[in-house]
Amino acid sequence: MKPSVTVDGVLIRDGKILLIRRKNEPFKDKWALPGGFVEYGERVEEAVIREFEEETGMKARIKKLLGVYSAPDRDPRGHTISIVFLLDAEGEIKAGDDASEAKFFDLDNLPPLAFDHGKIVEDAVRDKNTR
Repeated sequence: MKPSVTVDGVLIRDGKILLIRRKNEPFKDKWALPGGFVEYGERVEEAVIREFEEETGMKARIKKLLGVYSAPDRDPRGHTISIVFLLDAEGEIKAGDDASEAKFFDLDNLPPLAFDHGKIVEDAVRDKNTR
């Protein structure tokens, strides 16, 4: 069996990060970064824009690649490799698709996060602070 490829988008604005509440398992009702599976024939850059818009209602633009997260145990469904991008976005937040809710959280007061998204957020904050 081959690993699956996913994407996640990180939007940090004014000391806050946009998270979605997962509508489905795994981690149903937990908070996570907006993202999802890359479709066959789709570029990862297209996938992160599509997934971000589907889950938050916002139009996104890629700022830069944050990193690749590939620990075999990061997703209980199986080996999943996530390519994570830092984003800019505009528009009104409107949760949709796999998200039951979407909102900004203070970086100093985050809820428990699904998957390895806590580590990804730490990396994003470190990247933001070193620029």
